[in-house]
Amino acid sequence: MCSFISDTLRGMDLPFPALWLRDNCPCPACRDPRSGQKLHTVADLDGEVSVAASAESGGTVSVHFTDGHVARFERDWLDRHRDVDAAGDGRTETGKDLWDRVAPPEAGWAGFRADPRPALDALWRTGFVLLRDTPVAPGTVLAVARTFGHVRTTNYGELFDVRIERQPGNLAFTSRAIAPHTDNPYRDPVPTLQLLHCLRAAADGGGESGLVDGFRAAVLLRDRHPEHFAVLSRMPATFAWGRLSAQRPMIGVDEIGRIREIRYNNRSLQPLAGPREGLEAFYAAYRAFDALLNRAGAMVTFGLGPGDCVIFDNTRVLHARTAFDPRAAADRHLQGCYADLDAVQWLVARTQVAAG
Repeated sequence: MCSFISDTLRGMDLPFPALWLRDNCPCPACRDPRSGQKLHTVADLDGEVSVAASAESGGTVSVHFTDGHVARFERDWLDRHRDVDAAGDGRTETGKDLWDRVAPPEAGWAGFRADPRPALDALWRTGFVLLRDTPVAPGTVLAVARTFGHVRTTNYGELFDVRIERQPGNLAFTSRAIAPHTDNPYRDPVPTLQLLHCLRAAADGGGESGLVDGFRAAVLLRDRHPEHFAVLSRMPATFAWGRLSAQRPMIGVDEIGRIREIRYNNRSLQPLAGPREGLEAFYAAYRAFDALLNRAGAMVTFGLGPGDCVIFDNTRVLHARTAFDPRAAADRHLQGCYADLDAVQWLVARTQVAAG
């Protein structure tokens, strides 16, 4: 049987089985000092190992095992791993700063190029960041993405233009107002980051951008209407566009119920199938969530001027647009691309993720 290490200093037991402790020993014989990767498999360990003795000194806990090995853990490291809600990869609600209307975190292009980490840290925690004074030249948005990661290619290619088209295949290429949504919910996986760069703004001042924290709205739904949250986090919705299709809940949660992903796009939502009672429950939950996403004070709105580039987490932050005069079409031109959130995590994530 597995034994547990006793915390005599604080008068509590740390809930770590001996095999867990043995498997996570940080010594150079167990982990490569350069990569941090484990040098053993679980089959290499004695499944009946137990703790022979343990002691703490100067913030270090020493554990002696019955197989003769000695492991030394930092107390702070053990404390971080005893709370399941504090663990994880930083992508769920517990690793974010949730907000209603908030002042956009900003950075200048020169400072971003010199050190992108402060701006990317704001992106990681808040879900978006606004870059100012980027070059007003086609293709700049690709250069922005490549300062921290790779561009994700979709059916739009590496780069897409957002401007009015004579025969638009997407409502984004019209002058219509666009309600809060996430992009590409019909993909699996979805592009996790989106970048939009302004080359020309609408002459009439319309076409303003709006952002909403989907995690914040989902938390409110869980608090106020737990029955609706249960429906949207369990019942898969089908999103499709062209030949692409994905079936996932609107509110994605991890195995212990933490909010991890929002997929929300009324334009690509397909008819649900199922019994009438289930469909009625879905639409009641859908409308309640929509009301929270569009509630007063939820959205931050700002105009993008030439040289402005907004980067946002497409698995969390919904984006929207106000309408503009189609006669000003020639005056509004944005370019966009997609990238991956793990590139940001690589640079700035505050949680310690085991190397895989």
